[in-house]
Amino acid sequence: MAGPGGARVDPHAWLARQTRWSAPEIAFWLAALLPFVLFPTYLTLASQIAITALFAVSLDLILGYAGIISLGHAVYFGIGAYTAGLIAKHGWGEPITGLIAGAVAATVVGYLTGLIVVRVRQLALLMITLGLGFLAAEAANSMGRITGGADGLQGVRVWDLFGAFEFDLYGYTAYGYSLAALFLVFLLSRRLVHSPFGLSLRGIRENQRRMPAIGAPNRARLLKVYTIAACFAGIAGALLAQTTQTVSLETLGFQRSADVAVMLILGGTGRLYGGIIGAVIFMIARDQLADMNPQYWYFWIGLLLMAVVLFLPTGVLGGLARLVPQRWRTA
Repeated sequence: MAGPGGARVDPHAWLARQTRWSAPEIAFWLAALLPFVLFPTYLTLASQIAITALFAVSLDLILGYAGIISLGHAVYFGIGAYTAGLIAKHGWGEPITGLIAGAVAATVVGYLTGLIVVRVRQLALLMITLGLGFLAAEAANSMGRITGGADGLQGVRVWDLFGAFEFDLYGYTAYGYSLAALFLVFLLSRRLVHSPFGLSLRGIRENQRRMPAIGAPNRARLLKVYTIAACFAGIAGALLAQTTQTVSLETLGFQRSADVAVMLILGGTGRLYGGIIGAVIFMIARDQLADMNPQYWYFWIGLLLMAVVLFLPTGVLGGLARLVPQRWRTA
């Protein structure tokens, strides 16, 4: 493995350095607890940010690390949401098992659709993932007796978390639950990308034709990471269904897939934290801009996106990385 200046770098030593927690990372996750104390009236928004950040991390695994461009990643988010919502509606509202069920359903669908997705690249990949999104949304709309159709899935009743913490309007339980899920998924994702498997994904992203020559089966590895990303997206969708106690067709829609792609561009792809930072910026900006101008807030989001692309082509996190000492940097 070549390092800066062409010097040889031991990949195992490099991975060991990358897995160490830096001071900014620890400070970041401690700061995530501050809304409980400083912004208790915004805990509902904070829970939405945590869920969206988890969804963004799942997309970053395939886009930022494996180079799989997807315009239909919301399919797995929506499947997770509808699975958890339907289970809760029909009498079993235990949150953890509902979350697991949503993850399993999204994983199965992710594996089956991934068999097609990993066979194509570039424009065909965009069309395939976009088509999957449209098919899933229309299927949910046509099965109105099950999904609620355009009216959404109503009557979702989620039990208290661990039998003690109620999902109330204040959002304390919702934020704690969502933040814990985000942190656990982040830990798994961090371990994944800082492993030999993660290095092979980067190699496939950079030069897909050369990787088989060193014994890395491209399709098998891409299918594996695509399935994992679908699982994590399903967890995010299930969290949304449980914390809001409703599911709409929007969870499967193209708009959600497009929004999470914008978040990754804002934060920076291929960094994990980029998806989280992008979700924070996007969700807070949307909340504030929608209050100022409910009709045209996307205009300002567009300006923000253009500014980031022009002046920070590697995203906000990429720009900040230039100011951070090398020993603190993480992928």
